[in-house]
Amino acid sequence: PPAAAGGLLVRLLPGLLALLLALWPAQAPAEASAPANLALQVKAAYLYKFAGFVEWPEGSFARADSPLLIVVAGADALAEQLEQSVAGRSANGHPLQVRRLRRGEAPGPAHILFLGALERGALQELLAAAQSQAMLTVSDSAEAYALGSMINFVTADDRLRFEVALRPAAGARLKISARMLSAAYKVQGAT
Repeated sequence: PPAAAGGLLVRLLPGLLALLLALWPAQAPAEASAPANLALQVKAAYLYKFAGFVEWPEGSFARADSPLLIVVAGADALAEQLEQSVAGRSANGHPLQVRRLRRGEAPGPAHILFLGALERGALQELLAAAQSQAMLTVSDSAEAYALGSMINFVTADDRLRFEVALRPAAGARLKISARMLSAAYKVQGAT
């Protein structure tokens, strides 16, 4: 009978509300982190794609099939996403590998160095170490870009984009393809 069903609903309603309230906080952080996860996925995709649009000078690889090493400093979540994204992939015939850089470590021989959330002193040290190598430096802070990072992620028109500084790239003897430059939000030092 309808009256019995209504009585059952009245008895179950407080329990259902309590269950919904208990689950609500557990769902909110996942929803809030969705844009952050998307940003990590896009940054990882960009880093992977950059490898295919940069030409390193002769001698940058020991052999024709040597790995292309992407080192990530100050961004463990990005390193984890990048490891998943590049698994089994290659760029220009070089298998892609990712290495996380720990605080105080030098980047060592690498092809791409991503600079995440780091203090100014650490940024300066890593950029100075990269200058002596043919290493593409990528950042996501205006400070790192001002200190000499070659590529910087920016948000423009509600989209993750990138800007390129040609002078530090030329100093490292790296050639960035015109196709990549045409996709950049801004290119500094273009003639």
